[in-house]
Amino acid sequence: MSDAILVTGGCGYIGSHVVRQLSESGRRVVVYDNLSTGFREALLHGEDVIVAELSDQAALDGAFHEYGFKTVLHFAASIVAPESVSLPLKYYGNNTRNTLGLLEACVRHGVQRFIFSSTAAVYGFPDGGVASEESRLAPINPYGTSKLMSEWMLRDTAFAYGMKYVALRYFNVAGADPLARIGQRTPEATHLIKVACQAALGMRESTAIYGTDYPTPDGTGIRDYIHIEDLASAHLSALGYLEQGGESTAMNVGYGQGSSVREVLQVVREISGVDFRMVEADRRPGDPASLVARAEKIRSLTGWSPRYDSLRQIVADAWRWESRLAGR
Repeated sequence: MSDAILVTGGCGYIGSHVVRQLSESGRRVVVYDNLSTGFREALLHGEDVIVAELSDQAALDGAFHEYGFKTVLHFAASIVAPESVSLPLKYYGNNTRNTLGLLEACVRHGVQRFIFSSTAAVYGFPDGGVASEESRLAPINPYGTSKLMSEWMLRDTAFAYGMKYVALRYFNVAGADPLARIGQRTPEATHLIKVACQAALGMRESTAIYGTDYPTPDGTGIRDYIHIEDLASAHLSALGYLEQGGESTAMNVGYGQGSSVREVLQVVREISGVDFRMVEADRRPGDPASLVARAEKIRSLTGWSPRYDSLRQIVADAWRWESRLAGR
């Protein structure tokens, strides 16, 4: 049995899929989560769970003393970009300050490898709507800024103390476990595909299209949607890269192909068989017309190879999960 791996936020949407894949690959995983947005039921393989706040240094130290972690995967964070504009201190506290506290614990206990859950929001409005790891870092909301500040702290801490890290910058994660065992549970989630599935299930009156006058082929925003299973496997690939002596770096995780809001909603209609109501609305402040990844780096450095890079697959798995969640 390999050394135990600490996963913060492991009961959440993304964290739980990574935990499942780690456990199924033979790793021993310990989850640290305050269960504010996560669910114990999302852990499928009896992983140990420490229910505590990330700001609780005594609880963190106790966990490190008990398990002797040398590898940490850090997901615990607040993630709703529009909310971060109205509640910035929540994001600088929960994301930036708590990452600082976690890094202090990692230094005290000699952690060797750290994988950080970052975001494409660190790029803001990339030139041409396409972001590579060399694109200018210019977040446009406190969420993106809190994550970029965390990346910088991680970079400097790793350099000073000899720790190696990978910061994974996610694009638009969606979908669910193909067997519908776990998926996104947060009822007030704002992700387009989840919202559209809920509309198709009659749980919402409609789905809003925010902005129909963008300079895109159909006037709606374009995003790089990535299946949660592929996003999760990217973390295992990044961990393998570090274990084989890879250098610290940041990597985009996306497919390098975009889909518009209208295209996504049409696929949800086709998969669900429901012609749910769509409402056109004004653009949301801070939404770029297009945000698509350049993601060659993670493929070349880690050998990561996506298996679910189809919008229909993403929607089909999301629809299966949402139907099950709704008891259909």
